[in-house]
Amino acid sequence: MTGGSSSDNESSQLAAAHLLRNQDMEAGISVSLETDGAAASGVGGGGEEMFVDPFYITTTKNAPVESLKRWRQAALVLNASRRFRYTLDLKKEEETEQQRRMIRAHAQVIRAALLFKLAGQRAIVLGTAVAPPTPSGEYGIGLEELASMGRDHNSSALQQYGGVNGLSEMLKTNLDAGITGEEGDLTGRKNAFGSNTYPTKKGRKFWNYLWDAWQDLTLIILMVAAAASLTLGIKTEGLKEGWYDGGSIAFAVILVIFVTATSDYKQSLQFQNLNKEKRNIQLEVIRGGRREKISIFNIVVGEIIPLKIGDQVPADGILISGHSLAIDESCMTGECDLVNKNQKAPFLMSGCKVADGAGTMLVTGVGINTEWGLLMASISEDTGEETPLQVRLNGVATFIGIVGMTVALFVLVVLLARWVYLFLFWMVMDFMVYDLILYYSRFFTGNSRDDNGNVEFIRGKTSIGDAVDGAIKIITIAVTIVVVAVPEGLPLAVTLTLAYSMRKMMADKALVRRLSACETMGSATTICSDKTGTLTLNQMTVVEAYVGGKKINPPDDISQISAAVSSLLKDGIAQNTTGSVFPSKDGAGIDISGSPTEKAILQWGVKIGMEFDSVRSKSKILYVSPFNSEKKRGGVALRQSNSEVHIHWKGAAEMVLAACTGYLDINGSLQSIDKEKASLKNAIDAMAAKSLRCVAIAYRKCENDKVPNQAEELQNWAMPEDELVMLAIVGIKDPCRPGVKEAVKICKDAGVKVRMVTGDNIQTAKAIAIECGILDPNTDTSEPVVIEGKTFRQLSEKERENIAKRISVMGRSSPTDKLLLVQALRKGGDVVAVTGDGTNDAPALHEADIGLSMGIQGTEVAKESSDIIILDDNFASVVKVVRWGRSVYANIQKFIQFQLTVNVAALVINVVAAITAGDVPLNAVQLLWVNLIMDTLGALALATEPPTDSLMKRSPVGRREPLITNIMWRNLFIQALYQVIVLLIMNFSGRSILNLNSDEHSNKLINTLIFNTFVLCQICNEFNARKPDQFNVFKGITQNRLFMAIVGTTFILQIVIIEFLGHFASTVRLSLGQWILSMVIGLVSFPLALAGKLIPVPRTPFIKVFLKPYERCIRARTR
Repeated sequence: MTGGSSSDNESSQLAAAHLLRNQDMEAGISVSLETDGAAASGVGGGGEEMFVDPFYITTTKNAPVESLKRWRQAALVLNASRRFRYTLDLKKEEETEQQRRMIRAHAQVIRAALLFKLAGQRAIVLGTAVAPPTPSGEYGIGLEELASMGRDHNSSALQQYGGVNGLSEMLKTNLDAGITGEEGDLTGRKNAFGSNTYPTKKGRKFWNYLWDAWQDLTLIILMVAAAASLTLGIKTEGLKEGWYDGGSIAFAVILVIFVTATSDYKQSLQFQNLNKEKRNIQLEVIRGGRREKISIFNIVVGEIIPLKIGDQVPADGILISGHSLAIDESCMTGECDLVNKNQKAPFLMSGCKVADGAGTMLVTGVGINTEWGLLMASISEDTGEETPLQVRLNGVATFIGIVGMTVALFVLVVLLARWVYLFLFWMVMDFMVYDLILYYSRFFTGNSRDDNGNVEFIRGKTSIGDAVDGAIKIITIAVTIVVVAVPEGLPLAVTLTLAYSMRKMMADKALVRRLSACETMGSATTICSDKTGTLTLNQMTVVEAYVGGKKINPPDDISQISAAVSSLLKDGIAQNTTGSVFPSKDGAGIDISGSPTEKAILQWGVKIGMEFDSVRSKSKILYVSPFNSEKKRGGVALRQSNSEVHIHWKGAAEMVLAACTGYLDINGSLQSIDKEKASLKNAIDAMAAKSLRCVAIAYRKCENDKVPNQAEELQNWAMPEDELVMLAIVGIKDPCRPGVKEAVKICKDAGVKVRMVTGDNIQTAKAIAIECGILDPNTDTSEPVVIEGKTFRQLSEKERENIAKRISVMGRSSPTDKLLLVQALRKGGDVVAVTGDGTNDAPALHEADIGLSMGIQGTEVAKESSDIIILDDNFASVVKVVRWGRSVYANIQKFIQFQLTVNVAALVINVVAAITAGDVPLNAVQLLWVNLIMDTLGALALATEPPTDSLMKRSPVGRREPLITNIMWRNLFIQALYQVIVLLIMNFSGRSILNLNSDEHSNKLINTLIFNTFVLCQICNEFNARKPDQFNVFKGITQNRLFMAIVGTTFILQIVIIEFLGHFASTVRLSLGQWILSMVIGLVSFPLALAGKLIPVPRTPFIKVFLKPYERCIRARTR
């Protein structure tokens, strides 16, 4: 591989990653509802075309826009502004892209105008007149001149200011040591040139959420009905008594709106905090001669910032020096081609990514004074995102809503029929016809008397106002049934549990960038993990060294190495590195920066007498070939003080060894390596077997006439990689992380296979895998269980698919190998989570179902391509993410079981009562209170359950697994049937059972008892819903204080409603005995649930019973 193209693969991988980010996946969408074949019914005898379920999307990651539009159009929605708040805003996304294009076009027009102005060779060579800089305070140049130069990429202005050296003097910056970093200096720079922040759009206020909650169509109808009832009541009964009915409904609706808005507002605050964390990038700067890590928001003009592959350019600036530096400017220009940066093209734009090479930049513009800052300030960053589970729940909500609205319409028709027969016909017909109608209306409705047993409509006595008030009550009840029946909060419960989980996952060192990944982790069947830093501590130390063909013991014993070998070794260590050695803050010692491998080798260099700055000053760097994960080595060409050119290479020991033809012995004499190659290879294998990372350091001389003189030629120089002379081989120890073996075992018990994919030697990989528990030392470790990346890469696509599931360890793998493995596993049906930290990992992170980047060692490119950032780079944190993913799914199932039980019971009770008695036992205010318990409070209580250990003893959640399992159906039917039977008996036989009279108070007492019992049944059922498949529903109850608080609050409010808000809720006070009766009926839910769990359920999903009705409903919505 040539030096000029040393990073071609890496660059192409980055370009590929960019293309993947900006293009929709071409793969089609599965057509399954919740089980295999659930969404596609085939072509029937009637010639029905295949049913495609718009609510089944296997993944929303890279989903086509058409599929996202399709499910939105099919959903039955009462309040679109609330239901779709946390889904991708397709319109806003399009507007954002238009704004991006506009800003890019604006910048390009400015640059084109500048080039036109400088057109002509003479003008370009001589430059145009540039006004001298205007001093700003203590600095020799002002904000406007800096911003203009950077925005226009004005090379003439840069030359006029004396180039990068002159500019650094104006900005009072030392190009080697950076700024001082003192508080006064930083404040002065911020005052003169601004801070590296930009104005973000303020979050929505609480009033916005109130307005959204108010947009619900059913609530609007209820408020209109309440207003009409209020007006009529005050007119007929006076203010003192007439306001109760209408005022109660209005207050209940307002309470629902306020509670809903408060819950939504709190969720939005959590998402805002998470977005701030995502934007807060940590990066290295040089201050006072030392490298420090600071937040991107703390960068100031004049800062010196080192850049390496995968970094984001944090501000506008000028390149000071660089080697093979290529920048991906697609985020600003829209062009995918990489742009090479050098002294002729030194301008760097904020927000762009380093695709290749390394360099150092001088910051000239920050924050709003950069194009990136303008772009970020002009667009809303978060346009929302739906998750697969959220989409599926919209389908469930749509189906239940259609059923509920049908029931509500039926109730409305029945009750209005009674009203019409008993009043309207009476107004236009004579007494005989009225009696006839009354007879048939009794037969039809089963009741024509009021709560006191009196005839409801008496000719000559019943006023029009009374009749209209009755009609309003009927409409109000029907609309309230719709409110209860349409589970508007069901899809939003996903967002609630995700917001809760994301906040808790931050404490577990995982930052979720994509909501859907949080839930998808619950379905993960395999984790392809890196070794270094994830399974190991990333605390590397050189513990073995071979110099001159002999083992040095101890490895830092300089006395065993000749001066000539020592000098060359120090050159190779100090110059061929991206790390640095500098004095510590207290001046008592030294600090070392760089990757863990670089730090280990630099530390070893210091121990053998290397003086970093002194060594680097004795030679000049001509060309750098950065370390590349494809070729596993990096090199540097140096011109020595005697004009000789030395080329130093450092990388994977066996690869560097293969390129060597000689070695320097202990005395510094050049020897042929042929005889020693076998013994050195054995030494490498022996070190690898001890879990050591083996790195070789070699060099060669290069004739001066073979080194290009011109910068353009040097940029494309193929730096020699053969005929090397071996200087040293070192073994670096990186211990396994404590607890990683237990974490791997937890994954195995949970049905999640852990695979190690590493660039390390196959022997090292195998040793670490055994140490971590990925491999059993007694099992077969031949191919393909343990395989090299090169071997896997050379197989055909079909062969890769066949062996992918058997692979446990892949050594000497490249990012391409990792991508191929991910693709093969996904084609085999696995849900794949993959970890990555390098720029070249971006395609694999993007391709995987869940991409996990490393927060410490990960590059910005890797983080941007990932779905979740593991902040501590620890595999145990990955396992915690799996736990939380499963918890999300389990919590949603708990809430579904609870909500559907309330739905079924409330609907059946009201329908049966309406048909048989012509009235419903639960009035509008009571139903609104039940809806509040069911929707908002129920979601808060059940969707925020913390994960339990039992979750990791189950198999992964299948993508086609029904949301409502047979166990849930069993529990739901038992509880709903029990509630319906008990409450209907109470409704029709309650007076005789309790020996009550047929008067108004007795009727109100029975209705109050029904309402109270129904609510207490739901409170008890909330406990049952916590553990759908376990006998002890109280296990771990004290760990969820929010659950206890909500259940306690609900119970207390129920007491208040019954005992103190009789006029408001149309209830009467209950005696102690009646309270005990209600509670006993509610508590029977517990033994009933316990007994129900002894009933076995069939393996065939019950959901198939509802397939045809579901298909008909959804077909009707999509036509």
